[in-house]
Amino acid sequence: MDAPRDDHRLSENRNGNGCGEADGRLSKRPRPHPAPISAAEIVEEFSHNDPAVARVNNGSFGCCPASVLAAQLRWQRLFLRQPDEFYFSSLHPSLTRSRSLVLELINAAHLDEVSLVDNATTAAAIIFQHVAWSFIEGAFNPGDAVVMLHYAYGAVKRSIHAYVTRAGGHVVEVPLPFPLSSPDEVVAEFRRTLGLCRAGGRRVRLAVIDHITSMPCVVIPVKELTRICREEGVDQVFVDGAHSIGNVEVDVQDIGADFYTSNLHKWLFCPSSVAFLHTRGSSAAAPRLHHPVVSHEYGNGLPLESGWIGNRDYTPQLVVPAVVEFVERFEGGLEGIRRRNHEKVVEMGKMLAESWGTFLGCPPEMSCSMIMVGLPGCVGISSETDAMKLRALLRDEFKIEVPIHYQSPPKDGEAAGATDESGATVTGYARISHQVYNVENDYCRLRDAVHKLVRDGFSCIQSTERVPSKVKDG
Repeated sequence: MDAPRDDHRLSENRNGNGCGEADGRLSKRPRPHPAPISAAEIVEEFSHNDPAVARVNNGSFGCCPASVLAAQLRWQRLFLRQPDEFYFSSLHPSLTRSRSLVLELINAAHLDEVSLVDNATTAAAIIFQHVAWSFIEGAFNPGDAVVMLHYAYGAVKRSIHAYVTRAGGHVVEVPLPFPLSSPDEVVAEFRRTLGLCRAGGRRVRLAVIDHITSMPCVVIPVKELTRICREEGVDQVFVDGAHSIGNVEVDVQDIGADFYTSNLHKWLFCPSSVAFLHTRGSSAAAPRLHHPVVSHEYGNGLPLESGWIGNRDYTPQLVVPAVVEFVERFEGGLEGIRRRNHEKVVEMGKMLAESWGTFLGCPPEMSCSMIMVGLPGCVGISSETDAMKLRALLRDEFKIEVPIHYQSPPKDGEAAGATDESGATVTGYARISHQVYNVENDYCRLRDAVHKLVRDGFSCIQSTERVPSKVKDG
């Protein structure tokens, strides 16, 4: 006689704390919570964070609460229990459920416009691969242009050159000033660059626009720039919103770009790695997009191609319902989280700037849950290597994790650069983040660490500390 079968999947499903219905899908709507999440519960959700580290750098790698990690583990165990059943019965309907929730979060028009991929860099490769094929197949002419912002993410820049330049395209960068005082400065430079392309006889086939630039961190007026692209006859617009969802409002229909991507693991509490790529249904390019990894679903549309690229861990894409349930525990849901994070990071940024005698890198309305704060000029940041040196020092000596941006001083003939209260030119900026697990003491520790370095006469120019291997921030 067989022993009783311990069907943990059905047991968890019936108890409401497992992977969902009997077919492996999660319940369609999260259970309501009687009271907003408490401070103690937030601490418990992020108890896996190193308590010794003041982590004011959510922007690079994001964060994932314990309840979502538990949901991911249940999915992983469900797969390991019976992989064939998981693939044939659970995976695809559960991916569809996650895509449906993303559709609601970004106000997409149709489900087939939403694909789930590993990260925004993968989404960028999908778009640039399409552009490269258009050059190779003769749909685009040699010398036609792709326009991107000067502060586009480094990996995206390299991807553009890897795909577009090799296929015969011309890449044009939009120079952006920093620090910034108004979105009008961004709009003016963007218009000017498109005008130069037109005057030079170059047709702009694709504009790549960051919704939130990474370093330095600035919220870009993407709706306005997309509208300008339409006026100027730019063929297609791709918005790289790697930091956007969970950080600022994302309404893809209102923005109107052809393509929009954002990571879900940076500011939407998913585990690494998962992102969405939205492709506007009316875009002629939609049926010609393909995942760079060719597998059995090739030719069946990007959502299906992305939903099976071989045997791998798909669980980061399956926990979106658990994430939605987590954010609904907060007052005001995701919008309330965004608002409070923004208000707090501005407050902490102003506190640091006042204490250091510096300033914010942009107005509060051009920031999100991250903001740039000028460092005292005397710390002597004169290169990206110096910025990494200071970042490593803050990590190793003070247990503070914060990205440091190097801003080159003005060249001869250019307007004078921004200065601190002592008159020294500011060439370094700290990019601080605020997420629900952060507390005010995290920023006080950063404030005091910089003051100690200044008191001790520290200067990157004089420092001989070992420079760590360079790690690019997201």
